[in-house]
Amino acid sequence: MIDFELTEEKKILSYNYKTIGALDEAGRGPLAGPVVAACVIINANFSINNELMEVNDSKKLTAKKRELLFDLIKKHFIDVGIGVCDHQTIDRINILQATFLAMKKAISSIKNKPDFLIIDGSIKIPNCSTPQETFIKGDGRVFSIAAASIIAKVTRDRIMLEMDRLYPDYGFIQHKGYGTKYHLEKLKQHGPCPIHRLSFNRVKQLV
Repeated sequence: MIDFELTEEKKILSYNYKTIGALDEAGRGPLAGPVVAACVIINANFSINNELMEVNDSKKLTAKKRELLFDLIKKHFIDVGIGVCDHQTIDRINILQATFLAMKKAISSIKNKPDFLIIDGSIKIPNCSTPQETFIKGDGRVFSIAAASIIAKVTRDRIMLEMDRLYPDYGFIQHKGYGTKYHLEKLKQHGPCPIHRLSFNRVKQLV
């Protein structure tokens, strides 16, 4: 359940950190397309208003609700950064390292860098000098991480809608690149397209 009291964020800010960057990603599991990370920034003056009360883990929201909250998060948070690593980078350095790289890109895109990071998952960003803390299933518990999950998910879905226009044979508009039965059938029928992750086993088997 999302903590609308900002308990974790307030605890960190009480240690004299001025800004927190909350990070999450979308797209580690799919067989095609990029991995996208988002970083949202809050400080001690941040408060949750009525427009943000429906923020939750992006997976628990409808696409329409995510789109609405995407704009509200960009409106009310101090700053929002987005980082993208494409399928070629994923194939070159592996999905975990590409996820970390996308997170670093998201942080780098923010003008006023956070002085503490909170991250969904269990693994800290390597080679990162900013203090950080991880939260397993943070997107379902920590408000600012949930907000980051929405930004990442909506950004990636928009990219995959564009990919559906470029490669209409695969139904990306339906599954966003995840390994659904329909996607696997189309992959078997047509072979990989230019955005498939060739290093992933279920794609590799069909090459």
